[in-house]
Amino acid sequence: MQIIAAVAEFERDLLIERTLSGINRAKAAGKQFGRPPVLNAEKRAEVLKRLDAGTSVTEIAHEFKTTRQTILRVRKSGIEL
Repeated sequence: MQIIAAVAEFERDLLIERTLSGINRAKAAGKQFGRPPVLNAEKRAEVLKRLDAGTSVTEIAHEFKTTRQTILRVRKSGIEL
């Protein structure tokens, strides 16, 4: 039984190695991972302008069809820059 477990563990290690190799190759080729951003650079700048003008976070979120959290994240990143 231990032999079967050892072979299974070896196969799992090979699978992980091949997966990581594929991910690294895709990243090297410029492939983007994850969900695409909701707001591009232009929209982020517009959000920051509206925040500076005093528009509420909720209003901006409705306008850009996103969540309040996204707007708050943009505000935080704009302050840090």
